[in-house]
Amino acid sequence: MSDLIAVAYDDLATAEQARDKLVQLQKEHVIELADVVVVERRENGKIKLHQARNLTAGGALGGAAWGGLIGLIFFMPLLGMAVGGATGAAMGAAADAGIDDDFMRDLGEHLTPGSAAVFVLVDKRNPDKVIPEMAPLGGRLIRTSLSTEEEQHLRDAVKTARTPQPA
Repeated sequence: MSDLIAVAYDDLATAEQARDKLVQLQKEHVIELADVVVVERRENGKIKLHQARNLTAGGALGGAAWGGLIGLIFFMPLLGMAVGGATGAAMGAAADAGIDDDFMRDLGEHLTPGSAAVFVLVDKRNPDKVIPEMAPLGGRLIRTSLSTEEEQHLRDAVKTARTPQPA
């Protein structure tokens, strides 16, 4: 089961930096993300979603792999890959998996103009390694799907990670 965590930042640049750091941590296999989106509330009050996940490319790659396998079975691997890739891309483009856009826009309305938030849908997490990496960026937790106990543990861990340790 995935967990939703939304963290607000004072500006778009910091929110994008947080998103990039999460993506880097995923590449290092520290965290597994199902979706990550930056929500910006512009100075004029408009809400802008900055989607980071490309479902079409992922669908095309998966479709090409399956199509190639099926093509090998029927002795036409290139045709199978082409058909599979096109089908995968179409399915990826049609699917809207991840965090609900309307939900993010609604929460974005509560941000102050000029600020932003990072919405993360996490499949697997390792708080002991993620929190020290993310804490220096600041931010404040605005919404989670965690239990009350887990959310408080997260808040305490972030507070501890931000506190300078005596030399």
